Amino acid sequence: MNVIKVFDFNLESDLENWKVVNDAVMGGESESKFYLNTNGIGTFKGKVSLENNGGFCAVKYVFGPLLLKSITHFCIRLKGDGKQYQFRVKTNRTDSHSYVFPFQTSTDWQRIEIPITELYPAFRGQKLNLPNYDGSNLEEITFLIGNKKEESFQLLIDGIEIK
Repeated sequence: MNVIKVFDFNLESDLENWKVVNDAVMGGESESKFYLNTNGIGTFKGKVSLENNGGFCAVKYVFGPLLLKSITHFCIRLKGDGKQYQFRVKTNRTDSHSYVFPFQTSTDWQRIEIPITELYPAFRGQKLNLPNYDGSNLEEITFLIGNKKEESFQLLIDGIEIK
């Protein structure tokens, strides 16, 4: 089986291509940060606010195109806080829409397996009438929280693979 490591977090990880994007881009007041904790684990932490039509925090990882052949799943090792998040991908970083897969976290380390065919197209929270993700190309991965309520959150990400 072909396994592609998209990102493996450790104390030496370079987070230069990881960017936080909060609802402040449209006037909201949510705040978050992304950093390596003392164990070298990617840590996405913050507070979602509904003020000024806000309501989401996201961290995205942009990279050169990955041409994917015969892959079926994204595999992510993470530890959440019992809240729901979204895993999003973009075929091309300039696309306005993403392909989305919501997932529920527990408070323990878990391995989330996401079938690529279950990532559905969406733009600003609205499902689009387009085919689901075909897995042929990948240029961006995003983790987003936006549960239509004010809440603090923390998501630890250890590694992301495609197989």
